[in-house]
Amino acid sequence: MSSSQSRVWQYIRLMRLERPIGWLLLLWPTLWALWIAGDGNPPAGIVLIFVTGVIVMRAAGCIVNDYADRHMDGHVERTKDRPLASGAITVKEAWGLFVLLGLLAFGLVLQLNALTIKLSFIALFVAATYPFLKRFTHFPQFYLGIAFSWGIPMAFSAIGNQIPPEAWMLLAANLCWTVAYDTLYAMSDRPDDIKIGIKSTAILFGRYDLALISLFYGISFLLMFLLGRNLDLNQYFYIGLGIAAMVATLLVFQSRSRERLVCFQAFINNSWIGGIIFAGILLAYL
Repeated sequence: MSSSQSRVWQYIRLMRLERPIGWLLLLWPTLWALWIAGDGNPPAGIVLIFVTGVIVMRAAGCIVNDYADRHMDGHVERTKDRPLASGAITVKEAWGLFVLLGLLAFGLVLQLNALTIKLSFIALFVAATYPFLKRFTHFPQFYLGIAFSWGIPMAFSAIGNQIPPEAWMLLAANLCWTVAYDTLYAMSDRPDDIKIGIKSTAILFGRYDLALISLFYGISFLLMFLLGRNLDLNQYFYIGLGIAAMVATLLVFQSRSRERLVCFQAFINNSWIGGIIFAGILLAYL
């Protein structure tokens, strides 16, 4: 690999573009919201804006996260080789890329209505402040739940220029799902996080971690079930939801060893849950 190719690869790694799990977990609930808000037929242009925006904002969020953690990532086995922690990318270069991504994201949101533009400022604030919370509270997973759910009210506002109660129910369901899967993620880093003083729900929950993860999964699926009732969705939605619940149960069962790699793989496999639920929503509207 040439030096220029190596440089490009480091930028790709900084934005986590080589690891799609981050933007997939952000994309699935956004697609849920777009299809529900659009009654099964959301405008193609708005879908394209949101899909692109999800990838761009996730990349920008990774830069902020790595900047915040640049002095700590080197002490964590899974993150010690990240570009900022290893010095492969300078802070100045990282912020330059962040500004470019921010301008691109703002250009995308300007294509939408005024309410959605206003909501985008909240999204930006939450994304920019999330990485710093784990220094002060054991609940950064809840804040991440807001960050990864804010595309839901934005999707409803972009299509209908309002935010109905169903949007907030969907947001609550996704927030609980996020807490569940991000606690699994935090379990893979728990030994290192305890050493360097990073806080998380994985540390807070302690030996009750899997029980509470199961609880948050359960609340999420219950809220999705009630949402399906409110929207009068057909059996395909409930079939998808049932399969997703079985996948979640399997992931919790597989994580009972609490080994790093097992918990991390369980986190990654949560993308199947989001995709299966979206398939159920898609089929319910056909």
